Amino acid sequence: MAGISDIAVALVALLHLYFLVLEMFLWTKPFGMRTFGLTPEFAAASKALAANQGLYNGFLAAGLMWGLTLGDAGNPIKIFFLGCVIVAGVFGALTASRKILWIQALPGAVALGLLASA
Repeated sequence: MAGISDIAVALVALLHLYFLVLEMFLWTKPFGMRTFGLTPEFAAASKALAANQGLYNGFLAAGLMWGLTLGDAGNPIKIFFLGCVIVAGVFGALTASRKILWIQALPGAVALGLLASA
């Protein structure tokens, strides 16, 4: 089960790297604007905020990858960062878009559940 939980943690990390790219580099590009349903004006006005948000997603990914490199000794680190992912997802769902609950918090919760049962 440890292998499955590590795969789930790695997928959550990759998901957050994807969020980093979307928010830091593609926010004002057609793909980024379509993904988030933005107008060009709003995308331009919020570009710095999105980049900041992307950076935080990168930190979440880095923490999860750090935990993975340590094997079982990294489980406390993986648990901490998965908890951060879940809290961020729930907060985003409450304040921005309900979709964030399913896109961010649910994968984090699944990975945490798999890790706890390993």
